[in-house]
Amino acid sequence: MQNLPSVEAAVARLVVDLDYDALPAEAIQGARRLMQDQLALQVGCAALPWSQAVLDLARGRHVPGTAHVTVAGDTMSAADAAFVNGTFGHGFEYDDAHRASSSHPGSCVVPTALAVGEETGATLRDVLLGIVAGYEVYTRIGVLAAPELLERGFHPHAVLANFGAAAVVAKMRGYDLERTVHALSIAMSHCSGTTEYTSSGGSVKRVHAGIGTRNGILAAGMAEAGITGPLAFLTGNKGFYRTFVGRPLDASLGVAAFGLDAPFEITRIWIKPYCCCGINHAYIDGARRLAGRVAEIDTVELGIQTGGDIIVGTRNANAYAPQSIENLQYSLPFQVALALLGRGNGFGTHHEYMDGRLDLSPSGEIAALANRIRITARPDLDAAHPGKWVADITVTYRDGTREHVFVDSPLGTAENPINQSDLDTKFRDLTTTALGQARAESLLTTITHGDPTLPTSTLVKHLIP
Repeated sequence: MQNLPSVEAAVARLVVDLDYDALPAEAIQGARRLMQDQLALQVGCAALPWSQAVLDLARGRHVPGTAHVTVAGDTMSAADAAFVNGTFGHGFEYDDAHRASSSHPGSCVVPTALAVGEETGATLRDVLLGIVAGYEVYTRIGVLAAPELLERGFHPHAVLANFGAAAVVAKMRGYDLERTVHALSIAMSHCSGTTEYTSSGGSVKRVHAGIGTRNGILAAGMAEAGITGPLAFLTGNKGFYRTFVGRPLDASLGVAAFGLDAPFEITRIWIKPYCCCGINHAYIDGARRLAGRVAEIDTVELGIQTGGDIIVGTRNANAYAPQSIENLQYSLPFQVALALLGRGNGFGTHHEYMDGRLDLSPSGEIAALANRIRITARPDLDAAHPGKWVADITVTYRDGTREHVFVDSPLGTAENPINQSDLDTKFRDLTTTALGQARAESLLTTITHGDPTLPTSTLVKHLIP
């Protein structure tokens, strides 16, 4: 293509040239682990109120098709089914995270690949390849946009999902270089979504995955229909990086980042052990170490990175007075208090809040402890730990002694991964009630050990009780 900038060419070639047989084993294993976690979450979160609201909306407005909605079993177009399933998978702050881009690729690329796979009659091999292609485009664009994308108030997942879904479709439908460029370029026209939900709530945050995923699929469809986008959609004077991130992108850095010889980001997925914003996780790990002396604590001081402070700290309007489930899952002081008190930070604890069984009133012990926690933004932590969410905790006890805990790599990250046994436990916790034990176990076996030639439809049938 004439006049195609080098960075945009590199992104498109990453999609077009990606080959299953050339993928490192770690990338394929990463895709399977991602699929395992994401599909469990789709099953476990399908009954949540906002999930059901999105399903009801889609039922009234969907385009007919052959892709299935998880658990419910409705058939819709790939775009509509992925819209619903992506919302399910992102529905409770429990889905995978990618630290360097502050995002959640799984709830985009997995529902897209399965929906397109059903639509095209693809195999598990095709689905895994599509997942890798989408994940790499999504995260590599995101890494180069960090930390400014988050710090400017955008929800990175809502923005990046558009690119990820378009890349999955381009790969699985076999687009050439030109059509892939236009699919990704048109995806940029759909990018939107801020993190205001962390302060003033709003269940639309749960739908950000579905919105971006659906729009990315539609963007690819527009490219297939002959609609074109600006060629310099990433690096132009009014392209993605200057407009959304606020700075130009160095072309040599971009070309290197999107090369097939660059490290695969999908080998570094973060599987969440806690059902809240990932920025809280290192602090929860640290607080759990201190829980044995909670009765002796006078005050807790938390040093936090500047981006984290915007989301879960002092720039979060309801961090010290959560009024909704979104507020609670994005409140650093309350998540630390829950961990210190041994109340847990998982799926069950947050359901207790939704059911009115978790006391967060000002007179309760959780709020009393949370209000003894102070948060200080620390730019030095940004400089020392780029691409990570770390925790710096200092506790002062009533006898005047102090204890310092620093957590560099929280549980679930690539540096401190959840083992397969614990991932399987999370899977069973989320799926057994909805699917029944036999179907849940069959689904797990298919995901982890299914032959790459297995039809997508065989995998999907396990998702419907």
